[in-house]
Amino acid sequence: MSGKAIVETTQFLTFTLEKEVFAVDIARVREVLEFTSVTKVPRTPDFMSGVINLRGSVVPVVDLRIKFGMQAAGKTVDTCIIIIEIENAGEKTVLGALADSVKEVMSLEPEHIENAPKLGTNLRTEFIRGMGKEGNTFIIILDTDRVFSAEELSSMHDGSDESSSAA
Repeated sequence: MSGKAIVETTQFLTFTLEKEVFAVDIARVREVLEFTSVTKVPRTPDFMSGVINLRGSVVPVVDLRIKFGMQAAGKTVDTCIIIIEIENAGEKTVLGALADSVKEVMSLEPEHIENAPKLGTNLRTEFIRGMGKEGNTFIIILDTDRVFSAEELSSMHDGSDESSSAA
C-alpha cells in the first residue's frame, strides 16, 4: 500500500459509483451537497464536470466515474457532490467529487482494512489507501491526496495552458 498505513480506528464517509462502494476519511470531508447545476469550463480534462459556487467560492467538480474509467451516468435524486479538502505539494485545495449516492459514515478497525491490491504495472492503484471489509462487501478506501496529481490540479485551475495553443 502506498501512503500511510491505517493503524487506528478511522471514520469514513462511504459512497457509491456504479455498484462499487468507496470511502474517504471523514476528516477530509467538508460537506455533502445535493446535486446542483455545474458550470462547464472549456478546455478542461474529461473528468472535470465544471465548477460550482460554494458560498462565493469557485469549487471545481470532478466526476469520479470518468476519473476512474467508468461509464458516465445520468443524474438521479441520489446524485450528490462531496466537498473534499485535499493537500498537494503542501497546499490545501477544496474540490467537489460527484458520487452516485452517499451511504453512511462508518468506523473501520485496522484489522478490517487490507493493503491495496498489487495488480500489475499497468493498473494504477496508488490512490487506494486500502481495502476495507464489512461482511462480504469490499470498500475501496481512497487516498484523496493521491487521487489527483499536481499536474491535474494545476490544469483544472489554469485551464490547461498547453491546450490553449491548439485552437
